Amino acid sequence: MRVTVILALALALAACTPMQWTKQDAAADQIGRDEQECRQLAWREASVRAVYYRVDPVFTGDPTSGRGFFIWPSGSVVDPFGYQLLEENRLAQFCMESKGYTLAPKPKQ
Repeated sequence: MRVTVILALALALAACTPMQWTKQDAAADQIGRDEQECRQLAWREASVRAVYYRVDPVFTGDPTSGRGFFIWPSGSVVDPFGYQLLEENRLAQFCMESKGYTLAPKPKQ
């Protein structure tokens, strides 16, 4: 029981650790420009996917009454790539890692 509490506390504290992108021999302004470029590219790609994979309502009928109605598919059918914000973050992280950056804890000041 005690080990579980300590592990949960350590995990909670680790989740609150501020992170930053680092790359050997990269200036702070270059890191900022690269991160901004990756975020813009990720936003564009995630926006296109959200529009392209949008599912329109389907017209169907009730067999007992004969009435027709529209239904909107829900769940993973609507957006197979997850929420757009999560997809943007995943794409931006991939972009930064492909440029040679690593995510590391921010040093304490």
